Amino acid sequence: MHSLSTLLVLGLSSWAAAVPAAPLEHRASSCTFKTAAAAAAGKKSCTNIVLQDITVPAGQTLDLTKLKDGTTVTFAGKTTFGYKEWEGPLISVSGKGITVKGASGHVIDGNGAKWWDGKGSNGGKKKPKFFFAHSLTSSSIVGLNVKNTPVQGFSINGANGLTLKNIHIDNSAGDYEKGGHNTDAFDVGSSDGVKIIGAVVKNQDDCLAINSGKNIEFTGGDCSGGHGLSIGSVGGRKDNDVENVVISNSKISDSTNGVRIKTVYGATGSVDHVTYSNIQLSNISKYGIVIQQDYENGSPTGKPTNGVPITHLTLDGITGSVTSKATPVQILCGNGSCSGWEVENVKVSGGKKSSKCQNVPKGISC
Repeated sequence: MHSLSTLLVLGLSSWAAAVPAAPLEHRASSCTFKTAAAAAAGKKSCTNIVLQDITVPAGQTLDLTKLKDGTTVTFAGKTTFGYKEWEGPLISVSGKGITVKGASGHVIDGNGAKWWDGKGSNGGKKKPKFFFAHSLTSSSIVGLNVKNTPVQGFSINGANGLTLKNIHIDNSAGDYEKGGHNTDAFDVGSSDGVKIIGAVVKNQDDCLAINSGKNIEFTGGDCSGGHGLSIGSVGGRKDNDVENVVISNSKISDSTNGVRIKTVYGATGSVDHVTYSNIQLSNISKYGIVIQQDYENGSPTGKPTNGVPITHLTLDGITGSVTSKATPVQILCGNGSCSGWEVENVKVSGGKKSSKCQNVPKGISC
């Protein structure tokens, strides 16, 4: 006969054997990390990651690449980065079904002033790019509060079905001449199905720059201090085609340019079916609308080429003003390379009429 204690032990053992252990991924599905190293080491064991007050060591990336499908990443508290002259990125995320978001009161501070020297990526200190949103599929980045990126902000490349919503980027601490430079907010390349909704950007370069890709939407944006909402530059890369883009319901203020399309001199590629609609301009200092096929970084040639045709462009409801020394509209197209344009309700006041326009399509006045 078994004693009572023995029967109890046997009973508990049988019950434990009947209840399967929870899989590791469920037992460790939620993780809070307080260092970049811990996040990199433990990211594949978690599907709910909280990054709490992380200081990323100098010269290192906050590595959130190859996350498990369906992972949620939350930035909480203050995220900062040590100083080193290097190429970056400071943050990198990839995966499928990923959600990146910010907790209430969080801030991601790129400490840009430590690198800012007025030269951006054109020289001076080597500056790290901020955020690689590369190879993200069916994913979203929502509600991030970013400040002081050393150079370019969000690099979106190889993405398929990515939404960026309510991203705030504030680089206003960087004076244009003496501080921040080349601080593009969103650079898009080789991607399909990207939506950028409700962005608020204060920077010193393009608020948006689409170098290649298709089915891209930018709407509800508020851009100031930079170079405007741009297609391009297009040309000179492996992928040089832009197709089906809608840029709408946005404001551009206190910026060098407003609406901008730039294709590279002597290059090949295409810009097709791009729509700018309901864009409000104010205090634009150089060009309200500029479409140029003579682009070379820092030194446009003034001689547009037709290797990157701009076709089926729609400009609808581009209104506002430029400063007294600016140009409301400037169009420099190659011979026959701008066609199928539709222009309606374009009213940009102020400034001086351009005397340099070439091959202007019907429907728009230069």
